Amino acid sequence: MLYALIGLIVLGIFLSFVTVQQGTIAVITMFGKYQRILGPGLNMKIPFFEQVYKRVSIQNRSVELEFQAITIDQANVYFKAMLLYAVVNTDEVTIKNVAFKFIDERNLMQALVRTIEGSIRGFVATKKQAEVLSLRKEIVEDVKEQIDQTLETWGYHLLDLQLNDITFDEAIIKSMAQVVASSNLKAAAENEGQALLITKTKAAEADGNAIKIAAEAERTAAQLRGQGVALFREEVAKGMSQAAKEMEQANLDTSVILFSMWTEAIKNFAEYGKGNVIFLDGSSDNMQKTMKEMMAMNNLMDPKIKRG
Repeated sequence: MLYALIGLIVLGIFLSFVTVQQGTIAVITMFGKYQRILGPGLNMKIPFFEQVYKRVSIQNRSVELEFQAITIDQANVYFKAMLLYAVVNTDEVTIKNVAFKFIDERNLMQALVRTIEGSIRGFVATKKQAEVLSLRKEIVEDVKEQIDQTLETWGYHLLDLQLNDITFDEAIIKSMAQVVASSNLKAAAENEGQALLITKTKAAEADGNAIKIAAEAERTAAQLRGQGVALFREEVAKGMSQAAKEMEQANLDTSVILFSMWTEAIKNFAEYGKGNVIFLDGSSDNMQKTMKEMMAMNNLMDPKIKRG
């Protein structure tokens, strides 16, 4: 009897010690009622009366999700996501919620996954399929905003939601690829058109500049030719003035100068003309007519010659 009592005491002492692993909180009950929590390390409890109801992990946990949603334009969207969550904190109230809110871990996961899926489906149902791919960040923010409060009542909070893959039905993927290809072709055609326009514009500018340069050169050449003719005429006038003075001093008729110029002109026609025949009226009447015209020119030139 004594040995039995000693053995019972030893067993009671042994059962009084509870070891709680790091990253875990132990929930203690007495006769099925919540009593207290125990932190990591070696703890004491009342043997035979207090029991470890559950060990709650406070470490981060993850779960992978695969589900389908439908957009507002009736396109099927398939999601693959990774959910990262954890216990909010190690407060007694929080741990108590985590321990007693759900029957077991399986029911918690089912509720958590369905809540996440429902939130994403509700968001996607308001968007068109063409918008979904560019709204990863908005989807995550909307989900966290909607379910964070619900998760806190369970003792958890959402750390991260990563949408690893978003796909559509094969027909939609092909049509999207065609849209992208046509857009690229359109952009390429527009770029090619712009390049051609720039090329033609530059060519037109170059032609315009060339015409402008040629016109400037022609204007300068014409100006120089005019100056040359003016100088020639000036020199001719000086020569004729000098010749007239000399003929007046010799008591000779100055009309001979005009006759000489006329004969020189005929000689020039013969030497440098491109034709083979020169038609001149050699009659006496024409000669008299020509001499009268030259005398008239001489009378016009005499004042100038005298002034010179």
